[in-house]
Amino acid sequence: MIYRIRHLTRYDYSGPATLSHNESRMLPRELPWQQCLSSAFSITPVPVRLRERIDFFGNRVAYFSTETVHSSLQVVVSSEVQTRARPAQDIFSTIRWEDAIADVAGALTSGNRDSIDARLFMLESPYIRHQQALARYAEGCFGVGRDLRDALMCLNQRIFDEFVYDAEVTTTATPVLDVLASKRGVCQDFAHLMIGCIRALGLPARYVSGYMETLPAPGQEKLLGADATHAWVAAFIPGWGWLELDPTNGCLPDERYIVLGWGRDYADVTPLKGVMTGGGDHELTVEVDVVALN
Repeated sequence: MIYRIRHLTRYDYSGPATLSHNESRMLPRELPWQQCLSSAFSITPVPVRLRERIDFFGNRVAYFSTETVHSSLQVVVSSEVQTRARPAQDIFSTIRWEDAIADVAGALTSGNRDSIDARLFMLESPYIRHQQALARYAEGCFGVGRDLRDALMCLNQRIFDEFVYDAEVTTTATPVLDVLASKRGVCQDFAHLMIGCIRALGLPARYVSGYMETLPAPGQEKLLGADATHAWVAAFIPGWGWLELDPTNGCLPDERYIVLGWGRDYADVTPLKGVMTGGGDHELTVEVDVVALN
């Protein structure tokens, strides 16, 4: 699949801003199954500098600064991306979830580079703490001796079945245990919840940020700007790699999913963040279009 993506972010301020420094994580990653064919920024007011770097997690980060007086900031990122099917897990890489815990725990002794690197994603992070309540919620899927992939698929489906998508009940700061109690939230909440469950059992999991192609209801045209960023999960399977799962939709990501980046949680892959002088209060507008070209 080839997709054209347009991601607009606009801040309108109640007062003049004189200086702003910003970081954007809205450039698609290069992956074995994903190629970024082109990407370009359009920033108003025009920044005095715009530079790209790779962060600790391998994500593409654009830094820009604005020094002119401005009452609004608009950032538009336009990209074309080609996606292919994710690598399939081979039949020889199955592993019991208890053995996977032992593998990662003993990685420093065994010298397994992949398992050593995955250990980072077992640690607590700004939005996800180790909570026994999360381990208890996951226990129904992680029975004695169960294959890790089957257990992960079960947890993915359970969250999809038991939770309601509701954009009115949570914010980016809503604790995971509050989401577990209310059984409501958005994709970010469900990703944080699933990651918390997996980590609470002693297994690595990371947060994936990106886009997903959405289709309008039958007989209706697709509205411009109606798409959004999406969040899902990748869990580590020793001996094979990272399995992506989407608890919001109860499925495994495929060619419709475009990866921007990954990290420990949302804090590591915030699409746009920064600091400024002045500005007062602000109003935020975000518009995203994901259009299939073939």
